[in-house]
Amino acid sequence: MDVLPILIDWSPYILRGVASTLGLVLIALALGVLLGLPMALGQVYGSRPVRWIIGVYVWFFRGLPILVLLFLFWFGIFPATGLGHLSAFVVGAVVLGLRGAAYQSQIFRGSIQSVGEGQMIAARSLGMSRFAAIRSVILPQALRIALPAWSNEYPNILTDSAVCYAIGVVELLTITSRIVVQTHITMPIYLTAAAIFIVLNYGGLKLLHALEERVAIPGFGAGAV
Repeated sequence: MDVLPILIDWSPYILRGVASTLGLVLIALALGVLLGLPMALGQVYGSRPVRWIIGVYVWFFRGLPILVLLFLFWFGIFPATGLGHLSAFVVGAVVLGLRGAAYQSQIFRGSIQSVGEGQMIAARSLGMSRFAAIRSVILPQALRIALPAWSNEYPNILTDSAVCYAIGVVELLTITSRIVVQTHITMPIYLTAAAIFIVLNYGGLKLLHALEERVAIPGFGAGAV
């Protein structure tokens, strides 16, 4: 059976799955930064209780498989907290983001710690507050240092997004599985899905590497020569 006409007929649904997958990834990446960066600052500059709480968070989300986390939030935590009305897409994006934040916090923490303590001392000696020194001196350098490692979160979250199929998110794997059920053509359809994932992976990494080159400073961090 010729697969190409079938793929053309199903192309609007495939594109819908691609858009849903990219939506999951982008929301999860953004949520990971919004949560991961403050947690990294808390681990470096926070009090002992703050560091302990963040450490527990990181241990929890890094210690459980993504599928277990999805089931835990979809069937347990969100319904128990009155959020059972949330769609599968929202739950999937939030869980991916919460898990991503645990990993990203450690990337940001390492980059912050790689900036010499002498720079904080120098900034404070010039009359800058601790917050101003972190914002204007430490973070601009740390974020440049973190960018290459942070870029690796994109393919990680992209591949993890396929697991959201298990709670009913209509993403790329869900769509291709429905095509298989309808057409009874297995390998060519899943190979097409694999090819789309590879293209999304490669394209996203190319964009992130272009961003790295744009913000890199020769002789500093990722731009060192």
